Amino acid sequence: MKKALIAAASMAAIAAIAPAAAQAQDAASNVGAYVNLGLAHADAGTPNYEIVGGRLGYRFTPYLGIEGELATGLQGYTYHDVGGTPGLDVKTKVEHQAAAYGIGFLPISPSTDLFARVGYGTTKISGKLLGTKVADDGESWNFGVGAQHSFDGLNGIRIDYTRQEFTNSSAHANVVGASYVRKF
Repeated sequence: MKKALIAAASMAAIAAIAPAAAQAQDAASNVGAYVNLGLAHADAGTPNYEIVGGRLGYRFTPYLGIEGELATGLQGYTYHDVGGTPGLDVKTKVEHQAAAYGIGFLPISPSTDLFARVGYGTTKISGKLLGTKVADDGESWNFGVGAQHSFDGLNGIRIDYTRQEFTNSSAHANVVGASYVRKF
């Protein structure tokens, strides 16, 4: 009888530990490199831009990582009748955006994560008026949140929101995006 109780207790302990070990193994599979390719809408008040971008990231643990981001504008924004002058239009476009982030992940299932990120970036916007092109760069502190879901452990989707607070000005942008995720 004593041996039967010991065997039953051992089986119960194994049954309790096995799911935790499997969950730890699933979390460990979330460590490593990943890339994103996607589209975003940047709302900066009056000008709004559609952008395409990519990210390269690395998760050091299931909970912490870093990522770099590069983007460019798909279409520009035109200010019509500048200064009240009919026909005087200025066409603007996002030339590039680049940023680096620290990112924290909260796995809510083996295939789904919530995340928050904070980083620093630069944005270059150009404008063209009467054939003359001018450009301006802006540095920004960026922070955001989002979620990502993996369909098969390697491929998935990501949605995110990032707020860009530009330094040396009161300008800001709200960027909402969706992207394809590939883990390595």
